[in-house]
Amino acid sequence: MIRIRLLLAATALPALSGCVVAPVSVSSPTSTPRALTAPATVDGVPAGMQYLYGSGESAAISLQMWRGLTDYVARQVRARPRDSVVLAPGATLAVPRYQACGAKPFAAVFDVDETVVLNLGFERDAVGGRPYEEARWKAYERTGGTTARAVPGAVAGVRALRAMGVAVIFNTNRSTDNAAATQAMIERLGLGPAVPGDTLYLADAATGSRKDSRRAAIAARYCVVAMGGDQLGDFSDLFNRGQTPAERRAATEAPAIAARWGAGWFVLPNPVYGSALKGRLDEVFPADSAWTPEP
Repeated sequence: MIRIRLLLAATALPALSGCVVAPVSVSSPTSTPRALTAPATVDGVPAGMQYLYGSGESAAISLQMWRGLTDYVARQVRARPRDSVVLAPGATLAVPRYQACGAKPFAAVFDVDETVVLNLGFERDAVGGRPYEEARWKAYERTGGTTARAVPGAVAGVRALRAMGVAVIFNTNRSTDNAAATQAMIERLGLGPAVPGDTLYLADAATGSRKDSRRAAIAARYCVVAMGGDQLGDFSDLFNRGQTPAERRAATEAPAIAARWGAGWFVLPNPVYGSALKGRLDEVFPADSAWTPEP
């Protein structure tokens, strides 16, 4: 998961009026945090957090995703696919090609944060609009695991996958320095085993937030039949190479990639932070979408 923090908030307006949604804090480990304004909230909590961490709708989507994923994997295991769902070296989003399966054992690959784990402690501490700080996140990695919760459906999902003979592998941008704490957190939540270098892949100085090389290493060992994440970078680094929001969205909708969603690639909602939360008004809303009510 790309650690670009954007706390999504909504301004509550009178009944029957619209709702204005805007990112209220932006920072990253490689840039200077920008000046912040007080976050607009609903009942004191940013709306994105209300949705992801508190709503029944978010829980329902998570349960739905995990059911769809395990059903899909069961069909793939029976069929023994020729190709995995990991893009091969040299593939593009316009012309995707995938790593061959051969006789390799099956695996499913998942991001960790906001994919199998909800970071309640870290996000609760950020409710007041605190900008993302790398040191604070690393401290949470080390000591905040007891405040995390499993994503609805994740524990049953990973157990079902293992019962099919599918290895469950975690590919996260958490730090190798805190590998033991991350392993303990995953296993405490009933999602393990998670063994660093085997079923738990972490970020290091060489890969940073890029995951393609880790995915390639996993696909060299396994026939990867499904991947799950909350950011497009959990499926391919190609989504994060200098594209505008409109270009990124178009890439996900193009026929070659559109066929992959729900059929090997499975996305969970995350309106709280990450690479999805960007775009000026004219990037989010095209010119022909403008509407003004009659007086």
